[in-house]
Amino acid sequence: MKKLLPFLFLFSAPVYADIKQEFVTSAQISIDSPYVITNAAPSSYSISGNNITTSTGTGDSVVTNAIGGLNLGSLSNGVPALVNTNKTVTSAGSAFSLTESYQAGDVTQSAITPSSGIATLPVLGGQTTVISGGTAGNLSLTSLSSGVHTCTAGGSGTSCIGSTTVRITID
Repeated sequence: MKKLLPFLFLFSAPVYADIKQEFVTSAQISIDSPYVITNAAPSSYSISGNNITTSTGTGDSVVTNAIGGLNLGSLSNGVPALVNTNKTVTSAGSAFSLTESYQAGDVTQSAITPSSGIATLPVLGGQTTVISGGTAGNLSLTSLSSGVHTCTAGGSGTSCIGSTTVRITID
């Protein structure tokens, strides 16, 4: 069998292969734009107590043991009207407690148009977050054909990304 091995190579067909190589280099520089997130404060009403009788309304339309609150059917610029609660001590001369709170929510805001990167904002009772835009500063990116990237960060709110992908395909 060892003697026939060289003859087997004489009758085999040559093998051909396609080799493909691909180099993809990409670079990206970005500077964040300014933005604002604002949450308007809601309207709220609460009442609690003991030895207190509550009612709403006046004159002939008094409703006993009712409490007022927010009239969601009557909105003015996004804020509901307040319905007052009438309060009287139930047992005169006895101890009583009463806690009542009301917070008017923020009104509906008109559209805010940024100018020079930052918008003039209304003062709201909710949380407001202002993010200033990035500054280019010394932002630069060098990408060589060898796949070496040099990235210099700019000012705040900037980023740079450089990458090289090498693919070798053998068919």
